[in-house]
Amino acid sequence: MITLQGVSKSYSGETSAVEAVSMHIREGSIHGIIGPSGAGKSTLLRIMNVLERPDRGSVLVDGQDLMQMTEADLRSLRRQMGMVFQQFHLLHNRTVSGNVAIPLEMAREPKKSRAERVQECLRFVGLEDKAKEYPASLSGGQKQRVAIARALAPRPRVLLCDEPTSSLDPGTTMEVLNVLRHANESLGVTIVIVTHEMEVIRAICNEVTVMDRGRIVDSFPLEQARAQGSGIVLSYREQLLGKAVMPGD
Repeated sequence: MITLQGVSKSYSGETSAVEAVSMHIREGSIHGIIGPSGAGKSTLLRIMNVLERPDRGSVLVDGQDLMQMTEADLRSLRRQMGMVFQQFHLLHNRTVSGNVAIPLEMAREPKKSRAERVQECLRFVGLEDKAKEYPASLSGGQKQRVAIARALAPRPRVLLCDEPTSSLDPGTTMEVLNVLRHANESLGVTIVIVTHEMEVIRAICNEVTVMDRGRIVDSFPLEQARAQGSGIVLSYREQLLGKAVMPGD
């Protein structure tokens, strides 16, 4: 579905954030990208919808080269690729339903169908009863579920998730991951999730890409790791992440 071919990205002539990366995100998968801080994970995620334009290489979605698209075509394509961020990015002067409605308003969807879709998305993430509340009254996990509802509102085919659970406690993390899994299983949404937490990868992903210093150092189906027991997981944890980032150590 999403194919990167030899993409590289540098900032101000410094060391490359992403260097000669080629990878494929399979439609219908939950694909995790993991690695230490500064590995280039978030940059790579933003390259997938060309919010970050690579210096070199190609970005293809269903065989279409995004690098050759006009800005108008890119905006249309990005509506099919929702984003979920670490810090939620909710508007605090709008209610929960008002936040979820934002992409529908931008798409000029009629008011009646917009209200129905907002209600449907809030029901999907289990927050229908919070529709009239404001973000300040919500917990971190609830805010992230509102952000997921907003990302799902335009009916995207892909969700690009940048560290969506890194500011949440373990219990709340599982609530958010369960919503993402539900979107994948019931709506067929392809999910790409960037994280530095091995437990997130193990809980939700079926394919994994490991990055370090702007490059892919490994990529494998997670079932392969599970079949071999915990050894392969611990190996990546020790070599790339360090025990300090793991909760419960």
